[in-house]
Amino acid sequence: MSEAIACDLMAKRFRSFLPVVVDLETGGFNAQGDAILEIAAVTLSMDADGVLAPDATYAFHIAPFEGANVEQSALDFTGIKLDDPLRQKVALSEAEALGEIFRPVRKAIKANGCTRAVLVGHNAAFDHGFLNAAVARCGIKRNPFHPFSSFDTASLAGLVYGQTVLARACRAAGIEFDNSSAHSARYDTERTAELFCAMVNRYKDLGGWHLAQREQGMEED
Repeated sequence: MSEAIACDLMAKRFRSFLPVVVDLETGGFNAQGDAILEIAAVTLSMDADGVLAPDATYAFHIAPFEGANVEQSALDFTGIKLDDPLRQKVALSEAEALGEIFRPVRKAIKANGCTRAVLVGHNAAFDHGFLNAAVARCGIKRNPFHPFSSFDTASLAGLVYGQTVLARACRAAGIEFDNSSAHSARYDTERTAELFCAMVNRYKDLGGWHLAQREQGMEED
């Protein structure tokens, strides 16, 4: 019973969209020509009290697509070593990695009674642009993510905490952040998921969403 209540709350909370946190590490800033090197996604769940929490993490190394550009400055920034034997052994193609990400996302959408996923990211436009470019490049027909809507935790954290840098926003929210682990897609996605949940739950605790629902109900009456 409580599980059904939780799913109903999740479906209603974001207008039937399921928020899924995504982070990409790339070979540059050009979504059309620069490689995606890592991708991670965190699905979220809600309990019967309407509390949002990170659920499952999916993370993969990606081999640059044929002809992709990789800037050395990007590798220096992320610390990714393309010639690392372990990385080369586990790296997937873009199409394989997107398939591994999209499969559980679609399952989570269905389980929560939602219609589509909405991307949550820190500076979300960057990740969304690269994700959409990869989807087009791989000819994927069923992208579970909304093509342009997203939640940007940089903007939200600027509003809530006065901080837009991920590390500083996390610390302002009471979330531990290890700078030496940053710029790994898995690590950054998991911290972003915690940050997004903290902000959504804080708003709930202040009565914001429930107040909006009541006001909307009064207008409809």
